[in-house]
Amino acid sequence: MATFDGTEGAPIELSLAASWTKNYRGYATADESGTLTKAHFYGRDILQKLLDQEGCMGIRIYYARDEKGQKQLVLVGANAEGNDMEEMVVDSSKICPPDCSTGGDLNS
Repeated sequence: MATFDGTEGAPIELSLAASWTKNYRGYATADESGTLTKAHFYGRDILQKLLDQEGCMGIRIYYARDEKGQKQLVLVGANAEGNDMEEMVVDSSKICPPDCSTGGDLNS
């Protein structure tokens, strides 16, 4: 397994990101209530708490579904060896919809 050093990830062009989010909306299916989850929002404080864990090199995000079938993301810190740091596991995001950006290329 590769080691993590905290530099993983890179910016991508907005046009590419917009294309990918549009692709998702075109292929994804709505939940039982007819709602298509587009995004999740996490506040700065909880993300900083994850990153401030000793030895944390970044955040791993797991796809999940809750007991109601709603799409969720579960966040956990990861250490340099690439292992999950399960002392703190995060969810309780603000889900879009209804908490969506108004306008913008990623949501239209």
